[in-house]
Amino acid sequence: MPKKIVVVNAGPRKGWNTDTLLKEAARGAEDAGAEVQFFDLYRLEKLTGCISCFGCKKEKFKGHCICRDGLTPVLDAIREADGVIIGSPNYLGDMTAMFRALYERLIFQNLTYNKETPCCNDHPVPVLLVMTSNAPDMMYQDIMNNYKGTLDRFVGPTKVFRCGNTLQLKDYSKTDWEWSLFDPIAKQKRHETVFPKECEKIYALGSEMAK
Repeated sequence: MPKKIVVVNAGPRKGWNTDTLLKEAARGAEDAGAEVQFFDLYRLEKLTGCISCFGCKKEKFKGHCICRDGLTPVLDAIREADGVIIGSPNYLGDMTAMFRALYERLIFQNLTYNKETPCCNDHPVPVLLVMTSNAPDMMYQDIMNNYKGTLDRFVGPTKVFRCGNTLQLKDYSKTDWEWSLFDPIAKQKRHETVFPKECEKIYALGSEMAK
């Protein structure tokens, strides 16, 4: 049976950095024989983060978020998957609000508050966590490591992929104000020379997850 890989885009911009990288990872997984299910969180029905109802702490719902909304099919798919790839751009030093909504409900459903068995997830799967950012590559390492540590414990062994100094606009000169913080020429050059290599790397990671 082919592996099932769930890919979740927690960024709003179709065709841009996060979306492109995730689709390359998905393509790598598909080319390696996996079945891929792709979700765009910003295009789902209304969803929310954890509402602290504690329904998942009841024995009959153990490991299942009982809040029913646009995230439900994503959580259901992850529960049945053989691997998960989640990506988000960096907004104000962290992942997007949509990522946080998924993260809260993905983790909290598996957290038991029990010392002996703090996690009730009986189906750990590998995770690839992707962050894109217009900041340098080495920034936000601590944030990503914190997410990795929690995902390791409650979802499965996690790898982190950071892609920094990304291109935000096709033409910075056409904005209504001056974006003097950036060097548009350098940004464009990096997008043309380095970003394709990042796509190759993440394609390989997607392929690896599917094998």
